[in-house]
Amino acid sequence: MRKNTPDNFEKCIAFLNDIGIKTSFRTLDDSSFLPGLQIENGNIVIDTNLLEYPGDLLHEAGHIAVVSSKDRKALTAAALIKRNNREAEEIMAIAWSYAACMHLDIDPSYVFHENGYRGGSNDIMESCSRNEYMGTLMLRSVGMASKSGEDHQMDRWLR
Repeated sequence: MRKNTPDNFEKCIAFLNDIGIKTSFRTLDDSSFLPGLQIENGNIVIDTNLLEYPGDLLHEAGHIAVVSSKDRKALTAAALIKRNNREAEEIMAIAWSYAACMHLDIDPSYVFHENGYRGGSNDIMESCSRNEYMGTLMLRSVGMASKSGEDHQMDRWLR
């Protein structure tokens, strides 16, 4: 059984830095979409004083991970909203963050908490657990997720 423990946040930070999504800590204002997190130039800035849901870190990282490498370095929260494929990238980011939870042995409710995803967290987790979530197929189609049939196995963490 996967667990949510206090060290999940540190585990996520280490994982993201290891795969090439850099994280840093500093004071942010409260204008970011997710409290305490901001995407700047393909990196994640974290303000632990404002961070309400630490698992949101993996979802934001998923956004960075699924954009092309040529777009990643200039990615910001404002640019994310204006991207032509933002809906597809949102779906892939959800599947990516679920796969990251599986990889890190973290309960998916760490990311898919009850106050997120417009009340659809349980449906998303259920769909992902059955390997039926559309985002998983999309990750496979862009060569990030394994086509071998293994549940949530990623071949590459960055597109």
